Amino acid sequence: MRIFTVRRFFAAGTMCVPLMLLAPSCAQAVRVNGSLPDFSRLVSRVGPAVVNIRTTPRETPEQAHTPQPGSSITEFFQRFFGIPLPLASRVQTAPQDGDDEIQQGGDVGSGFILSHDGYVMTNAHVVNNAASIIVTLTDQREFRARLIGMDERTDVALVKINATHLPAVTIGDSSKVRVGEWVMAIGSPFGLENTVTAGIVSAKGRDTGDYLPFIQSDVAVNPGNSGGPLINLRGEVIGINSQIYSRTGGFMGISFSIPVDEAMRVATQLKTKGRVVRGRIALETTDVTMGVVSALGLPDAHGALVTNVGPGGPADRAGILPGDIILKFNGHPIDVATDLVRMIGDAKPGARVTLTVWRKGQTHGMPVTVAAMPLEQGADAPDAPTPQAGPGPRGANALGVTVGDIPAAQLNALKLHGGVRVQTVAEPALHAGLQVGDIVLRVGNTDVINAQQFNALAARLDAHKVVAVLVRRGDNVRFLPVWLQAAQK
Repeated sequence: MRIFTVRRFFAAGTMCVPLMLLAPSCAQAVRVNGSLPDFSRLVSRVGPAVVNIRTTPRETPEQAHTPQPGSSITEFFQRFFGIPLPLASRVQTAPQDGDDEIQQGGDVGSGFILSHDGYVMTNAHVVNNAASIIVTLTDQREFRARLIGMDERTDVALVKINATHLPAVTIGDSSKVRVGEWVMAIGSPFGLENTVTAGIVSAKGRDTGDYLPFIQSDVAVNPGNSGGPLINLRGEVIGINSQIYSRTGGFMGISFSIPVDEAMRVATQLKTKGRVVRGRIALETTDVTMGVVSALGLPDAHGALVTNVGPGGPADRAGILPGDIILKFNGHPIDVATDLVRMIGDAKPGARVTLTVWRKGQTHGMPVTVAAMPLEQGADAPDAPTPQAGPGPRGANALGVTVGDIPAAQLNALKLHGGVRVQTVAEPALHAGLQVGDIVLRVGNTDVINAQQFNALAARLDAHKVVAVLVRRGDNVRFLPVWLQAAQK
């Protein structure tokens, strides 16, 4: 299965769901027929604040004569099936509010009005690279919108139209969303404005590898709904429809929404600064696996394992080392590595924070001064490629590896104080993922100094236990749990 971000597929709506009884508070907000809610009052109240967003893309000289999609339906077939498109017709409408003529065509999405004076929230991908942004209200008035700012990491954008006394949504609290509660979506699937669908929240805090944790629901997803609101039974916006999970590119009952709490924090910065300023401490992390937990004696598989520390960065100056496991950020527990990324990003540059670090069986509180993330900084760099190693001869130790010393000049160049380079790999290290060329930095909680000391450590290993081996591969460091029993099978 694949995660389709809304950059490839526009999110929204929902389908029928099993019967469920509503809590009293929900029953007061929405009229109930039997055991199913009636969403008509919510639609009447919230619907006027949901808008259709149409954009025309910026054209390069090479694209000037390329046919443009005329509707979100043809855009859907072009994106997923490669069907050639005819030249789209561009129907001109009368200028409004002093605007130049408005052209039909281009990408179609959704959005919702945040304030009575014309601020509108949508997805960043809806308005990214747009030459013009046209907002259509439910009363069919059209306005040329001005882009206030967008943030690609969270896929949130803020635009402004020149209008007043507009209907606006009520913002809810996404931290109070309950799994199983009813939700409603309004958007413009295939350009069909103000289409209403409903379903339930399937999960909270769903991590798809992106910057934010998502609200998962069974809201049906169709092209043109991206940027539309996810609404609870109190008529409050709790999310922005954003992604789907699919084998085919079509809706399969799982969709994801950006929590509105996170989106509003982004929108506030976009409104005041035009961009989002995030914190950074210059390190890379990965999740803690159960194998590492078992080998190192951690209480559970929570935290972020440090795989790389940027030289001279805040984490480096604070003494954070590859192989450290960060358990808390300013006292807040870290369940998975992306939690730490989000917490650091939300920290104000210049702030002094405390990381609770697990190292060699002990925890340490380590203060770090947060720096500002450079603009347009992308995702963490991937691991450097390393040649794959086939099975080698059986090693002379329980790990199944042979190692060699690293010349002092190379250690200095790598900024290492010790370690050995793997020369051959056999079971059980081969099964654990060790490769020829890896640098072994630690066995269990003991730092590796040279090959002689490594071999002595390996000779004392308990063959009935799992051993965590800290290795450096390229610029990244990771723990690999080695199950010594594998060598005896």
